[in-house]
Amino acid sequence: MMTQPQLHSVTGIILAGGRATRMGGTDKGLVELAGQSMVDHVAQRLAPQTGALVINANRNRVAYEQRGWPVVPDAFGEFAGPLAGMAAGLTASTTAWAVTVPCDSPLVPPDLVARLSSAVHADNADLAVAWGAGRMQPVFALLPRRLLPDLEAFLRDGGRKIDQWYARHRVAQADFEDCAEAFLNVNTPEDRDALEARLTRLEAPGAAQPGEL
Repeated sequence: MMTQPQLHSVTGIILAGGRATRMGGTDKGLVELAGQSMVDHVAQRLAPQTGALVINANRNRVAYEQRGWPVVPDAFGEFAGPLAGMAAGLTASTTAWAVTVPCDSPLVPPDLVARLSSAVHADNADLAVAWGAGRMQPVFALLPRRLLPDLEAFLRDGGRKIDQWYARHRVAQADFEDCAEAFLNVNTPEDRDALEARLTRLEAPGAAQPGEL
C-alpha cells in the first residue's frame, strides 16, 4: 500500500503562468482582491497545509519573488498551459509530493491537501484530483514528483491537454461537493468585483463563515 503523503513531504505549487486574456491580459495573481493580491489569498490558505511553496509565473518575476518563495517559469515555452506549470513546479520541488492550485481561485479549501492525500492513499492511486461543483477540478491536484519524467516526455511530444496526461495514470478523485464554491475562478474584472463584495460581507459582524459561502 502506498504511504500516505504527510505535510512536510508536500510542496504547494501556485500556478500563475497564464495569459489571463479574459482579465484583459493583467497578471491575475497580482490582481487585488479585498485588500491583497490573489496570489497572497491563495498562499495564506495553502501554506499551512504544505512544507514549502513555489510559484509558477512567466512574467512579473520580481513582484512574485518579493513574497519570499521560489518563482519558476515554464520550461516548454511561455504560456504553455497548466501542465507546463505543474512540470516547472515539480522541477523546483524537493519533496516527494506536490499540490497544485491556480492563482485565480482564492477560496482554497483549508483541508485540500488532507482530502487529496486520503484519496490517493485509499485508492492506491498515482495522483489525486479534486471533484467539486459537479465536475473534476483538474488543476487542484496532488502529484508525486516521481511522475515528473513522464510529464516532461508528454510535454516534449507536444501534449498539452491535462486530461490526456491524467489518462496515462491511476487517478483518485477527492470529494469536495460540500464546499463547491471553493473552486470559484476569478477570470474577469466582474468576477473579481463580485467576489470582493461577498468577502466584504463575510467580514461584517454576524456574517456567515467561509465554508458557508
